[in-house]
Amino acid sequence: MVVTRAAGRCPAAHPDDPTPCVGPVVVSVLDAVGGGANGCEHHDARLLASLDQGRVYALPDAPQGAAIRVFKAADGIRPFCWLDAPRTESSQLSHIENRARYRR
Repeated sequence: MVVTRAAGRCPAAHPDDPTPCVGPVVVSVLDAVGGGANGCEHHDARLLASLDQGRVYALPDAPQGAAIRVFKAADGIRPFCWLDAPRTESSQLSHIENRARYRR
């Protein structure tokens, strides 16, 4: 399968995610083995939410707090949030939803 980027979208934008970029490329998200993608805060937050053991880093010219904003946003985003399907398994819920579900 060949994956191509839509014109005007950052490398972190998933091909099936219909949302546009929000701002410039300012952060990088890495997966558990070090593969990653630079992107806008919006798409890297969605990417981070969809990874297990992902990490986020600000690029050298990023505005103050960019990486922490992505980290905090990803906490409330469901993995592959652009998919419209029932979500019942913990792996399909956001970190916030999982903490609320198991906090009793």
